[in-house]
Amino acid sequence: MFPRLTTLAKLFAADYWIVLDDVQFTRRDYQHRARLADLDDPARQQWLTIPTHLPGGRSTLIRDALINDVGLARRRTAGMLRQHFGTSPHWPILARALDPVLDAFATGRTAMVAEMSTRILLDLIGWRGQILTSNRLTARPGRSVRLADLAAATGARTYLCGTGGLTYLDPDPFAAQNIAVAPFRPPTTGIWSSGCRLSALWALAALGPQAAASRLQALAADQTTLRTAA
Repeated sequence: MFPRLTTLAKLFAADYWIVLDDVQFTRRDYQHRARLADLDDPARQQWLTIPTHLPGGRSTLIRDALINDVGLARRRTAGMLRQHFGTSPHWPILARALDPVLDAFATGRTAMVAEMSTRILLDLIGWRGQILTSNRLTARPGRSVRLADLAAATGARTYLCGTGGLTYLDPDPFAAQNIAVAPFRPPTTGIWSSGCRLSALWALAALGPQAAASRLQALAADQTTLRTAA
């Protein structure tokens, strides 16, 4: 939900985003939560969490996770977003853009809110890629094999892999389908210093969507150059 800046940057650099909605929900991940920070002091951070019920227990798929107390969750989310970013000169633009995210609470499904929050941020920075859903694509079981099959379904020749994914990803299933695995390594200074923890909302509120988009465009161009050189 409300992806981290590094995640948003990786999506911006890609041509496709495949929404993984038919894998197991993980409470320790960012599927139903985001880390917010004060505009003036990004060290002051707070979790925004959608209380989520798993009707099938630990094996519940992401798409089947349900929001506990939809009305309260919506009000709390709206209040926390306003609390952290309401003083930004860019808040009027952000607030209007975020309305569909709040409307998505009416579905009662955590995944719908999380997906909409990412779609909205991608729209704000002008991403022109395509969004697909994993349950509509054919893929074999197994973490790396599955990701390779999903990448192949798009006709991709390169899979962008974040630093976390590099610790477990097996490149062999990708190589078998002539798909290169390209590490995505954003900077670690400036707005990127907390980019692997904070929601990208902080950067959009601090810089404005247009300025934030310029930073992501420059990073995406750099990653493309690196992939071409490799």
